[in-house]
Amino acid sequence: MPSKFTVLAALMLLPFASGAPVEDEPVDNLAGDTSGEEGEEWEEELSDLQKLLQFTQHHEKEFKDEFHLDVIFLEHYKSPLFPSRCPSSNFSKEACLQRLAQGLLTYTVLLKHVEMEYPDSPIIAAVRLYSGAIVTAIKEKMKHRERVTVPTSTQEEQLLKGLKNPDTFQRKMMAHSILHHFHTFLVDAKTSLNKLEKPRGRMANRGMATISSLQQLLKR
Repeated sequence: MPSKFTVLAALMLLPFASGAPVEDEPVDNLAGDTSGEEGEEWEEELSDLQKLLQFTQHHEKEFKDEFHLDVIFLEHYKSPLFPSRCPSSNFSKEACLQRLAQGLLTYTVLLKHVEMEYPDSPIIAAVRLYSGAIVTAIKEKMKHRERVTVPTSTQEEQLLKGLKNPDTFQRKMMAHSILHHFHTFLVDAKTSLNKLEKPRGRMANRGMATISSLQQLLKR
């Protein structure tokens, strides 16, 4: 049986006791940032995200009904202006949250192009209703929420300028491409938010169980 000093030394070297990163998990992994409360339920906190998805998921049918084409066709109109999703690894929780919030703000600008082509789109109305609350909920989970900035009027002008086209068909294709990639962005956002907490919770429980076992040995 190990001595109390040996057990104590092992306890002090545990990453959970010292705050050091887990050796077999990258520091920058999505679940590696320990900010926030344990057991947070992102789907409950961001219920508006699910409500918005209920609108955007109808876009594929709307596009097929209008042009009789598969949405894969819209990949030809993908723009570098479209925000990127969070990578599944080598990316911190804080950076992911910032990318999601900033991405949503960018899409609210890009959707103004959609509104010019389809002013009666129910998706536009849903974005106005829910996007602000979604961004606020995400920022509340950040340590540095000031890093998420609302695009200035000049930035908005530059974004929309990059989407202009004299051809009506091309403008409509770009509008549908924005809606298509916006829906994909929201789906990825929901997936990322779910990943941020669940793996960390399991790892924290495992670490606490190990510490508890070693503490029991110290009492013997």
